Formats: sequence, C-alpha cells, structure tokens
Amino acid sequence: MKPATTMAALMLGLAVMTGCGGADEPAGDTSPEEIRASEENADQVDGENGSAASQASSEEGATEEGSSQFSELPAPYTSADYAAGKRVFKQCSTCHTLDEGGPAVMGPNLYGVFGREAGAREGFGYSKALQEADFTWTPDKLDEWLTNPRKFLPGNRMSFSGVRRPDDRTAVIAYIMAETGYEPS
Repeated sequence: MKPATTMAALMLGLAVMTGCGGADEPAGDTSPEEIRASEENADQVDGENGSAASQASSEEGATEEGSSQFSELPAPYTSADYAAGKRVFKQCSTCHTLDEGGPAVMGPNLYGVFGREAGAREGFGYSKALQEADFTWTPDKLDEWLTNPRKFLPGNRMSFSGVRRPDDRTAVIAYIMAETGYEPS
C-alpha cells in the first residue's frame, strides 16, 4: 500500500473508532466534521489510486431526484442519495451489520430493524435503557436517534455522537431501509 493510502486508512479507522466507540465511554474529541473530512480524504486517496469501489460508490444510481434504489421508499427517502447513505453508513459499519442473519458486532445487526421493538433483537446484550424503552423502530424514530443517541435515550451505551446534517440522516436511513428488507406498513 502507498504511504498516503495507509495514512488515510489509519486516520479513517481512528475517526470511526473514536466517533462510534461502542463501549460505555463517551465519544472522543473527534467532531462529525473531522470524521467527514477524514472520510473524504480517504475517498480521494482511493480515487487517485484507481479504486473501482470508490468510483462505483459515487455512481451507484444517484440522480437529481434521488437514487433508483430508493424509488419504493416513502418520502422524503425517495429523494435521498444512495452513495451518500452508503458513505455515512461507513461510520455505523464498525458496530453494525445489515445482512439478513448477520452477526451483532458492538451493536446489533440492523436487518429488519424497522417495525421491531427497541432493545428486542435476540442475541444482543442491550443496555437497560434500551431494554426498558417503549417504542418501535420507524424511520422517524431512527432519525431522532441518529440526531443524538445520548439525548434521545439517556443511559444507552451507544457512544456515537450523532449525524448532525439532516440530509445525511435522510440518506443513511434510506440506505438502511433499502439494505435491510424494509417494507412499508
């Protein structure tokens, strides 16, 4: 690996780990803006090295009206950008998987999350706050959660500081919906 690629990968890994942590420690001093800059730097380095994955993620069906992958989703998610959702989900993928039957990592697998009671996925040790939470995951609830998990549900163990930009939250929620078998109720 070239030194620039190695450094970008290390910076991205550090930014994701401090931003999402997964343990009971609070998030590190890395701001969402620093994480975004780190990711953009890594994407630029990959693009300079001819990474097909980097080029493909920016071309994965995004249009001015949104992504074709989101055409079956309810508004406002139909107008979201698939590539942006995939990029933002990279922050989440340190702790969460999306594949049906996928493993729980530091956080639960998110396949089938919409319509599921909070803290109810078998095989994951939720915090007491999530075990006692009385709500069902919907796109709107996930939007509230992603704004600031600690404020949304005090006492939960997720140390991620949140996704500050509303368009990034819409994109990542649409991406999760598209990748986890979401079916409108």
